[in-house]
Amino acid sequence: QGLYEGQDVGEGGTTGLITYMRTDSTNIAEVARSEARGYIVQRYGSDFLPKKPVEYKTKAKGAQEAHEAIRPTSVLRDPEKVKPFLKKEPAMFKLYQLIWRRFVACQMEAAVFDTLSVEVTGKGSEHVYTLRVAGSAVKFPGFLIVYEEAKDEDKQSEEEEEMNVYIPASVLEGQKQELVRLIHEQHFTQPPPRYSEASLVQTLEEHGIGRPSTYAPTISTIQQRGYVERVDRRLFPTETGILVNDLIVKYFPEIVDYQFTARMEEDLDEIAKGRAKWVKVMHAFYTPFEVKVKIAQAEMPVTKTGPEPIGRACPDCGKELVIRYGRYGKFISCSGFPDCRHTEPWLEKIGVTCPKDGGDIVERKTRKGRIFYGCNRYPDCDFTSWKRPLPKPCPHCQGMLVIANKREAQCLNCEETFALEDVMQETA
Repeated sequence: QGLYEGQDVGEGGTTGLITYMRTDSTNIAEVARSEARGYIVQRYGSDFLPKKPVEYKTKAKGAQEAHEAIRPTSVLRDPEKVKPFLKKEPAMFKLYQLIWRRFVACQMEAAVFDTLSVEVTGKGSEHVYTLRVAGSAVKFPGFLIVYEEAKDEDKQSEEEEEMNVYIPASVLEGQKQELVRLIHEQHFTQPPPRYSEASLVQTLEEHGIGRPSTYAPTISTIQQRGYVERVDRRLFPTETGILVNDLIVKYFPEIVDYQFTARMEEDLDEIAKGRAKWVKVMHAFYTPFEVKVKIAQAEMPVTKTGPEPIGRACPDCGKELVIRYGRYGKFISCSGFPDCRHTEPWLEKIGVTCPKDGGDIVERKTRKGRIFYGCNRYPDCDFTSWKRPLPKPCPHCQGMLVIANKREAQCLNCEETFALEDVMQETA
């Protein structure tokens, strides 16, 4: 919003840095496209400019295209020029930098890669083994010189992960190789990964559900109401979320159908365009819905409501402490609220013992919302880690293992690394 409303960037007053942002349009004004093409030639050279201007079609269903695509108001205000004026707003600068880079990149030539695949076939006493590897090198960077999108860990295949493996230039077709050894590895079929906030937004877009301005509030709401919890950047359903979902699926199956919200969005678009009467649309929805509500009121079982007790007394008044959900998720509160306003942060145990004093490792958050891990006996124990600890100790020194990245676990003591998949299987 601040980028759209304007900032002081040394041009004599407030200057709007981006176009209207509540849109999913991909339309670009010709004057902006021409300015971008001129900038690309001047800064990167004519090789990076496509012969014909690049245009995109909207992928989202029922996209609202009354406005232009989100873009910088002038491509000449590159991030380097704007940065000194946004020093106090680092998040705002990062967003502007992202918008600027994507806009410029979308008007540039495609990148070109040289790809090499090698297959080595070896015949054993009983089986024929095929060893396959692939590598790639950038032949022409194209738009990658400006912007390279982060890989989606949810959808990245094993084949993609194995790209860019170094292949010696001396490898020739038909060349015989020496078989040093065969390593047998067993792999298990993995379930689909839990949604991250980014992958959930992508799924909403694919199904035509919601608008860019509603994605963030939707994700915030399901967390604030305690329907899901965010663990290691993944969204996991809570008991409350599962219960609510089961009841809605049973009594209101049409409402939770993927197509319901998309159809409703289309109906609202038709009303906005004057092609449908809102009374008729609402009547078509509400008449069967009212019947469903009456059935649910009569048949839906009474479930336990109210805060969940934690089995401890309030240190201030002696009444029972309970779990509540607030703006920032779970917290502990006195059941005597509002007469007693005692509160405590909710500390989620992760099933790992503190290496310093034997306490429980819990998940905590900084003031800015970044997750870290510490001992539940703080401040008496000052153990902390940015990386999630694992219950299995290091096989070499018995030190604490943590998740170093999506592939590796690392020991905090000896710094030895291990395959994360192997560690997780042994822990299970």
